[in-house]
Amino acid sequence: MSCSALSLEPTLASMTLQSFNIEKHVKRIEQDGYTILESVIEPDLIETIEEDLRRIEQERGIGPAQNLFEGLHTVRIYNLLAFGEPYNQIAEHDRVLPLVERVLDQGCLVSSISSISIERDETRQPWHADDQHIPLPRPHIPLVCNTMWAITDFTKDNGATRLVPGSHQAVDIPPPFGDIKGAIAAEMPRGSVLVYNGSLWHAGGANKTADRRVGVAMNYCAGWMRQQENQLLGIPLDIARTFSPRLRKLCGWGLYKKLMGHIDKCTPEYLLNGSSPKKVVGES
Repeated sequence: MSCSALSLEPTLASMTLQSFNIEKHVKRIEQDGYTILESVIEPDLIETIEEDLRRIEQERGIGPAQNLFEGLHTVRIYNLLAFGEPYNQIAEHDRVLPLVERVLDQGCLVSSISSISIERDETRQPWHADDQHIPLPRPHIPLVCNTMWAITDFTKDNGATRLVPGSHQAVDIPPPFGDIKGAIAAEMPRGSVLVYNGSLWHAGGANKTADRRVGVAMNYCAGWMRQQENQLLGIPLDIARTFSPRLRKLCGWGLYKKLMGHIDKCTPEYLLNGSSPKKVVGES
């Protein structure tokens, strides 16, 4: 597999959706497999997320896992939408979701959302593609579009996500270990978002600093796919009832193409809003 070098200017990936046409980011993802939206998230929201992640971790006594993939010095908190605010703001953020919808479509679903806090002395994560368990020939159309929110600065030394530009077009999945020619560190300041095709080869980096690198992995999949985290069972109904109509549909309380996901020809959203079921499948 021959991975393309970065053929666009280094500043292109750092343009925000406000200051640069979304088409440029779409093309960047098509060509290189990723783009970076630099400093697009409100500082207050980033600070709130950072504080709340620390609270959850302390209250629940969450520590590192005991395997190389999740990390021996990495703290992960899964199923964040089950906690409600402020995480429901992440999934439908108006500076990120429109780009994800262009990579997939407006019927996309939340696949998973988790925090990834890389501590000092963590080593490199094994290389992988987020869609490598999908049994389809590669390369294929985008099935997964994932984002990494920088809650702290991401640097080469503190564990910034490593990625291989162009590898989303590879016919194979990556070897888990070793150096890969053309790999780079997705460095970005706090409040930025890395958006990438789920076929892109990538991995968490090693943290050689004394500071924790904190990110939130907000992942999406095509509307007809099974989600990585079971949102309908994992999110308490009293929390889901506080979600906006858009977020409910993103989590699966809706239909794909006015068909897939129905309950007796009805959209499942009635289970949240207390209304009577209304048949929509097959109706004009």
